[in-house]
Amino acid sequence: MADADDVRRIASALPHVVEIDSDGFDFRVGNKGFVWSYPEPGRPRRIRTDVAVLFVGDEAEKQALLLGESERFFTTAAYDGLPLVMLRLETVDVERLTELVTDAWRMRAPEELVNDLA
Repeated sequence: MADADDVRRIASALPHVVEIDSDGFDFRVGNKGFVWSYPEPGRPRRIRTDVAVLFVGDEAEKQALLLGESERFFTTAAYDGLPLVMLRLETVDVERLTELVTDAWRMRAPEELVNDLA
């Protein structure tokens, strides 16, 4: 079972990552977000550190994750049309989380950084 500390450790280990000050976690590369805490709608808004928002690249990948692993991934109307999914951290192990966070980083990082990591 993964948690917010695992997200921080994995994301921080990737090249040129910056953590933005927030009530949860918020990581960027090349000034582009790739994984952050889920800001649950409502008043007041609640930051969920047990749920990570991940950049997935495109709608096809989003739908594949939502349909293929519905116990792990979900979305809301606020994310319609965006290449983002929410991941229930308690449903993945650290190995799977590492894969997901690294993939999100690869899709947002400048090409030269991705090539250096390969």
